[in-house]
Order: sequence, then structure tokens, then C-alpha cells
Amino acid sequence: MAAAVSHCCFSVLTSTAKLRCSVSTRGRFSNLHSSVCSITPKATNRRDKVSNSRKGSSSSSFGDSGAEKEVVGSKEFRRKSSSKDGYGGRGDMGQPQTAAYKPFGAQRKDKKEFLFDSKEQQVEPGNLQDADFLNAVVKVYCTHTAPDYSLPWQKQRQYASTGSAFMIGDGKLLTNAHCVEHDTQVKVKRRGDDTKYVAKVLARGVDCDIALLSVENKDFWEGAEPLEFGRLPHLQDAVTVVGYPLGGDTISVTKGVVSRIEVTSYAHGSSDLLGIQIDAAINPGNSGGPAFNDRGECIGVAFQVYRSEEAENIGYVIPTTVVSHFLSDFEKNGKYTGFPCLGVLLQKLENPALRACLKVKSNEGVLVRRVEPTSDANNVLKGGDVIVSFDDLHVGCEGTVPFRSNERIAFRYLISQKFAGDVAELGIIRAGEYMKVQVVLRPRVHLVPYHIDEGQPSYLIIAGLVFTPLSEPLIDEECEDSIGLKLLAKARYSLARFNSEQMVILSQVLANDVNIGYEDMNNQQVLKLNGTRIKNIHHLAHLVDSCKDRYLVFEFEDNYIAVMERDAATAASPCVLKDYGIPSERSSDLLEPYVDLAGDNLVPDQDFGDSPVSNFEIGFDGLLWA
Repeated sequence: MAAAVSHCCFSVLTSTAKLRCSVSTRGRFSNLHSSVCSITPKATNRRDKVSNSRKGSSSSSFGDSGAEKEVVGSKEFRRKSSSKDGYGGRGDMGQPQTAAYKPFGAQRKDKKEFLFDSKEQQVEPGNLQDADFLNAVVKVYCTHTAPDYSLPWQKQRQYASTGSAFMIGDGKLLTNAHCVEHDTQVKVKRRGDDTKYVAKVLARGVDCDIALLSVENKDFWEGAEPLEFGRLPHLQDAVTVVGYPLGGDTISVTKGVVSRIEVTSYAHGSSDLLGIQIDAAINPGNSGGPAFNDRGECIGVAFQVYRSEEAENIGYVIPTTVVSHFLSDFEKNGKYTGFPCLGVLLQKLENPALRACLKVKSNEGVLVRRVEPTSDANNVLKGGDVIVSFDDLHVGCEGTVPFRSNERIAFRYLISQKFAGDVAELGIIRAGEYMKVQVVLRPRVHLVPYHIDEGQPSYLIIAGLVFTPLSEPLIDEECEDSIGLKLLAKARYSLARFNSEQMVILSQVLANDVNIGYEDMNNQQVLKLNGTRIKNIHHLAHLVDSCKDRYLVFEFEDNYIAVMERDAATAASPCVLKDYGIPSERSSDLLEPYVDLAGDNLVPDQDFGDSPVSNFEIGFDGLLWA
């Protein structure tokens, strides 16, 4: 089976340089979880090791073109079969592969504009340029300023990118989340107009790679008609992709057919949702643009492509079922809450002896191997249970359920049709006995998050010791060799035991007389302060503030300790902040009072588990997370 990597690729224009970034991710074809990466020039005062590419996975090339300089950076992640990538996102670490999935994101200087047409119409090829739905597509110009995860009190250098969007009515536009990630300014421009209008990001769905924009200026909407959403297409249905990709400034149209419809991996959101595979060309800048059927109805949003030496013309569209879920979630809750999950690791039951051992008489069901402690399923399901039905739909031995006529689809699709807080009824076999149980579905809690939702990462500086929660973007910046194999293994194999749990690490030590002997410490997990186990970064700040002991005793992984006098550490902090030009000793979120939740207590200590926490870490098709 051919190996593949995920790529994030989009053109970025800064004030002096044009940057094009390609990021690869690791994972499996059908179960890839890869985070989209933000590609930006790093701050000039970043540590040398942070500016280096990831171990065995990054590369960059520089070439001059007139007065502009083009930089191509590549970050790669291990993958067992295929992977997807998005233009303009952050990816996982790993080794280069031969194929890549790319969410076709924003390109650096071009913006794509999309409008939704409310009229159903049969579009003749000869009249395509005059079709109303083309006028509903707009170009998006976004200025990004991403956090600096290694130096969490500051931002990276800003960069600009372009993408596409389209009108959906009620003064709103749809685009891809990776097109407006870490946005500081978003502008849109209609087809045939040279005026750019300021847009506001109302909601951003990282897991489904969709963002909702609004434009308040009424001039922008003059004469505009929103697009009409169509139904889920069938195989071989004609599809037209419209947007503003690289290669020119005007609107672009490419045509193809629907090649496949199945649960696929979303590179930006590290999630598995329904996706439409098409053979129409999708390029950087197409991200956020609509795909139409032959009646001019929008059937989805272009968002990623598959790059491989062994395959051609494989692009992906977010179907209208996922788009409708996103919009309904936002309308219902006033914000986007996310797609729910069941929170179980499942194994297929293709082997007859395995089914017989579990007392499963028919050729059906999937075996529960691991249950997430933070999921409601942890109160209902046990390892060894066999799930044979989901809301009265029978689950096959390969984890599939009936889908339309003569088709089957991964039963995770049924979970994605639910909303956070919905209840699912599961039919299970436990020790040979059939029973029905009910499970509340909630969004997944990540011990090591793939994205920082808003603002800056949390941080706490104590006498030069910089503490911050471990996250995939931080791992991406720091390189695998500086993080350490044990910490990486815990990040890949450990599940959150309660909702607010974090892996807090000592990122670096800012040299000062008070921390002599500790200057070389970096990227080590801190476990305890004065004998109390640390739950999260806010809990650590609370322990420091409430400490009355003479000494601050930090216990790290591998039995290493660091001790400082509390009064000396407190006195040295202002000097450290001044010497390094840091505005505050802690992030703004740590200024809020700490609340100790009951569910966070009495949690037994545990090392990392024996199975990966995401599908892109699993090396074969027999296991998958639902």
C-alpha cells in the first residue's frame, strides 16, 4: 500500500517576502488525524532550535523572483497509508512519505470570493461564464498573526494569504477555517468589483474546517443572491469547483465528477467526517470555494487535496450535510460547539474465532478495546463489549452501516450526524448477553490539543522557569529531538483523565542568578509542586500563589527536581521580565481565580497507555477510534 503524507500549502504574502508552505501530517488514509499548520515567518528572536525544521521532516528552499523571495517550507508526519493536507494549516511530526493530502487553503496574495445562488437552474456549458452562481463567489484576503508557542508571550510575524468564500444569505459567508486561522484582519471582494470590504469571523469550526463570516457594509450585498444548497450527490455526478486559486487574479472554474463518498480524514481538524472525493482540479486559493452540481446548486466546500506520485486529480469537498450541521450548531447555541464523539477504541470482528470467543453468533459488531475516561461511554461501556447496533442500525463486523442503496459507510458517520448532548442508543453484547444502553455524546477532550482555540497559549514564569501546556503546535515548533521520546510517547498514547487535565512542561529557563544550575533544562514535564500533583497550568499557578513554604520544590519527569527559595524567586521575577522584555509573568487567563472541580480529584496516577490516542497513529485498519 502506498504511503502518503499530509500537506498544508498556500501562498502567503508578507510585506517583504512571499512564503509558500507545505506541511505534511501522519496518519492512516481512512483514519487520518492531522492538524493544519500555520505557516509563518518566525519571530527574529526565536531560539535557534525552534527555527530549525522538525526532525527528519522539514525542508525549505529559497528562490528569488524579481524583488520577491519565495520560501517553501515542509513539515512532515508519519503515515501508514494515505494522508490529507490542507493549504494553510499545522501538521503533525513524522517522516516524509510519497503521497500527500492537502486542504487547499489560502494562497498568499489571492482571495477567493463565493456567492450562493438561490435559484435552481440548469447550467449550459456555453453559458457558464454568465451563470448567476459565479457572482456569489468572493475572494478572501486574510492577515494572520499566529502565536509563538515556544515564546508564548509574543506573536509570530504576520503574513497575508488569500482564499475563497461564498454567500449563504442573511449577510453571511462561508469559507474554510484554515483560511482565517489566527486572523487579525479579513477582507472580501466580489467578482467584478475592485472594492474590498472588511469581514468579521463569527464562528470557526476547526474539526470540520468551516468558518462563518459576516460583512456589515450594505454596499457589499447590493444585488447579491445567496447560493442554494443541494443534496448529497451520487457517484459520477458532474461537479464544478469555483474559486480564486493561484495562477491568476480572476475567478477560476474547473470541472469533474464525483469519484467517491465516504468518511474521510480532515487534515486541518484532525477529525473523521463525511467527505466527497472529486477529480476536478483544486489548487491553493480554492479553499473555501463552493462546488456545484449541474443545476447550479452548492453541494459542498472545497478544502483539501491528495498529493501522490501514484495518484492524480484527487480533491475533497466538505458535503452539505457537514455544512448544515455546522450552521445548525451555531444557530442553536449561538456559537460553534463541535462534532461529538463516542469516545471508544474499536476493533473489527472479521475473524470467526474472535467472534466465537466473544459469544457473537452473527457476522456483526465491533469490539470495544478502550474507553476514554472523559466520555459518557466510560460510565456505560466496558472493554470487551461488542457494539452490534447504533440507534437500531446494525453495525457490520468491519464497523460499517448501510448507506443509501447498495452502499455501506463507517458507522462513525452516524455519530457525526448527532449534536453535542444528544443521546445514542447502543445495542451491545456483554459476556454473551444482548442489552441496550444509552450514551450521551460530547466533543472529544484532547490531553494534548491540536489547536489553541483563541488568543495566546497559557504560560507561567517563575524566576525564569517558563511553564506552558504541551500542545501539538508546540511540538511542531520544538522538533522531536528536543521534546524527548518519553514525552512524545505520553502525548501520543495518553488520554485525558478529566476535562481540564493538561500536560504542563518546563519549556525553557531564562537565565538568572536565582536559577543557576537549571539553565539547560527544557521541555520536561513537571509533575508535582511541593508534593502536590499538578492538574493543569492554572492549578500550578494557584499552587505557587498559595504556597507558604520556604522552598518551591518542582518534581519533573525522570525523578529530577528543582528547588528555589520562594522569597528569592518572587523578588527575581521582575528583573527576569525586564531583562527579556516580557510584559507579564503569566498569561491573562491565569489571572482569573482557580476553581477546583470535583471531577478533577481522586484521579489515580497512570503512565501512558498501550494504544495510540488518534487514528493517524494506528498502523493498520483493524483498530479505530469512534
